[in-house]
Amino acid sequence: MSVLPYIFVLLGAILWGTTGTAQTFLPNDAHPFVISAGRSAVGGFSLLIFMILLKKIKFKTWPWKETLYAAICISLFQLLFFSSVRLTGVAIASVVAIGSAPVFSGIIEWLFLKLRPTRIWGISTSFAIVGCLFLFLNKGEITINPIGIVYSLIAGIIFALYTMSSKALLQKEEAIPVVAMTFSVSALLMMPFFFLYDVSWLMDVGNVGIIFYLGLATTSVAYVLYGRGLHKIPSSSALTLSLAEPTTAALLGVFIVGEALSTTSWIGILLLLGSIVVLTVGSKSTKKIVIEI
Repeated sequence: MSVLPYIFVLLGAILWGTTGTAQTFLPNDAHPFVISAGRSAVGGFSLLIFMILLKKIKFKTWPWKETLYAAICISLFQLLFFSSVRLTGVAIASVVAIGSAPVFSGIIEWLFLKLRPTRIWGISTSFAIVGCLFLFLNKGEITINPIGIVYSLIAGIIFALYTMSSKALLQKEEAIPVVAMTFSVSALLMMPFFFLYDVSWLMDVGNVGIIFYLGLATTSVAYVLYGRGLHKIPSSSALTLSLAEPTTAALLGVFIVGEALSTTSWIGILLLLGSIVVLTVGSKSTKKIVIEI
């Protein structure tokens, strides 16, 4: 098994890790729902136009049901995640949302798909969970809001479901068209938010630039990388590698946003990095890695 798919997922997760930090540069009156809708619109429609020009999408035979499932999941995830970031901070929101997703994924696969997680996944996830706990124990300036934590936990479940539905979709179509269609449908689902909330802040060029960054870098590029990797590896493994997101978010929170992290938080970051190393190196030496969903 090539390690390249794991690297793709890892790079995608690192780009995701910049999402919360980018949001902090938007004004306070920028509603999380509008940010989510704008991100999906830029990321989805830009890729969709490109794919249509290349004639990579056949609308008549496209798997619409799976696409709708994935679009609903990613829409809900974004709404919950951006709301959580606003309530409880970049690092904690990322850690709880993405840190809980591998656990939920493993449980879902075990209970409903009768797929028992691999030993490597178990060891890696254990490192990740302990790392998340250390980050959660941070005594710095991050505010822990219970409602924000609940939003993040639900987001973790939704992201696990998105990963599994997206993997099923990737069995039928290529990664780039899948991302283009999923986020375009997601943008259409969230379009009403542009009319329900104040969007005057989008008149500022700098704010529009941030939305384009969120749409192109953290959506188009990140999800294409994630999709290409997910096509070749188990959902639970992809989700564990996604823990690079809270690691990146925590580091950016310190060096860019100015969030204070304690010694326990730095230990958590190292444990999260350790989980990624265990999964990547362990997968290279494990013969039976791919689990079809």
